[in-house]
Amino acid sequence: MAIVIPIKGLRYNPALISNLKEVVTPPYDVIDAAAQEKYYKCSPYNIIRLEYGKDLPGDNESCNRYTRAAADFKSWLESRVLTPESSPALYLYEQEFTIGGERKVRSGFICGVKLEPYEKGVILPHEETMPKHKADRLKLMRACRANFSPIFSLYEDREKRVETVLREAVEGTAPDVDFTDEWGESHRLWVITSGEVINKVQQAMAGKRIFIADGHHRYETALNFKREQAARETEASGFTAESVAVTSSCSVTPENAGSCARTEDHAYNYVMMTLVNLYDPGLVVLPTHRLVKNIREIDLPELVDRLKESFLVEEFPLAPDRSNFQEFLQDLAERGKVRPDQASGSGPGGRDTVNPHRSHAFGMYAGDNRLYLLTHLNNRQLDQVMPPGKSRAWQNLDVSVLHTLIIEKHLGICGELRARAEHITYTREEEGALAAVDSGAYQLAFFLNPTPVEEVIEVAGNGEKMPQKSTFFYPKLITGLVVNRL
Repeated sequence: MAIVIPIKGLRYNPALISNLKEVVTPPYDVIDAAAQEKYYKCSPYNIIRLEYGKDLPGDNESCNRYTRAAADFKSWLESRVLTPESSPALYLYEQEFTIGGERKVRSGFICGVKLEPYEKGVILPHEETMPKHKADRLKLMRACRANFSPIFSLYEDREKRVETVLREAVEGTAPDVDFTDEWGESHRLWVITSGEVINKVQQAMAGKRIFIADGHHRYETALNFKREQAARETEASGFTAESVAVTSSCSVTPENAGSCARTEDHAYNYVMMTLVNLYDPGLVVLPTHRLVKNIREIDLPELVDRLKESFLVEEFPLAPDRSNFQEFLQDLAERGKVRPDQASGSGPGGRDTVNPHRSHAFGMYAGDNRLYLLTHLNNRQLDQVMPPGKSRAWQNLDVSVLHTLIIEKHLGICGELRARAEHITYTREEEGALAAVDSGAYQLAFFLNPTPVEEVIEVAGNGEKMPQKSTFFYPKLITGLVVNRL
């Protein structure tokens, strides 16, 4: 069962930081070098200096971006740029944003969640991770002993019990934080310290599973950090660590979660998360596209011919000014919505249409306005060509089909090559992906439709992982609202 606790979060001191827009950022993994430089210039107290500092000439083991982050963090605490909550709290968090011309609000709550290995089935991943990125995050956590950004996770609460409790607790009160960021998205945060409310939330969460939506590398890093600290504590009797009060001295159930006696437990056994209900009307998933580079020279006509073994390949006449590119993306979206089981006979190219899953469709751009729509020809036979031992749910993911039948089979990017993270870059920018190929920086771009959240949960519930960057939950959580010190 999930163990949720309040945290004594650190927040920017409004007496010293009057404009939060100048000190917060999106998560580090969507920040490129230009954005990093921009955030550095916004404020000497921008969270970028802690979460994703610059590499500098002459850096070494004793002086680097991790040690600089630790020094800045210590300085900000001493000068009270960051100040702790007066008592442990849960944080109700709203993001208001526009997507597809529609204004939406996504709600969640920030808290501490007890770290559990995946095999326990309490906290479940849905994506693969890369050793390189986890090594980076672990160095930062060792240096600073803090979570600077929350992991974005989901829980299932059809009756919205948790949200009801939190909403009733803040009814009629103004948010403690309320600002609009650089993208026009609104952020509202309420600090909830009521023991009664916290107990009710713990009761409602005690029997639930948590699905990681965004932040797999940080979660696995937190697990590794926990193991390191536990080993140090065992080996060195003089080791000390900050602790947090948690419900852990009796067998926690949904009925007694609020009444169990509180005992002391090390803070490193927990990680900061923002938990969002699967049934929240503001939950939006967008696609993450692929850019390919550093592979052998591509013979495009040969590649197209080989792709025709498994896909209907239709060339799309892209206008020189790209004015019809959005039309292509709409065609891609419509193709992905087609459910072959609702059609009769055969589709284009004579492909079998009897299958309970939607079509798998992708866009491929090879430069010089050469744009292709790729639609898988025979979904029913996926189990014959996809990796053995994978569930039907995993085999029917768009990203699984793309990686297995195109990126691995025809481009050779698999295994160790994929793990080195030197050949595939992930992007949300659609027009930018075209430009990246045209510039010669990349050889191919692949465009995907979004993965439905139901598919994400089904795969995670099976104990399986999707290929890396299979989802893009929009908008990203902001970094810098709450910091969790370990």
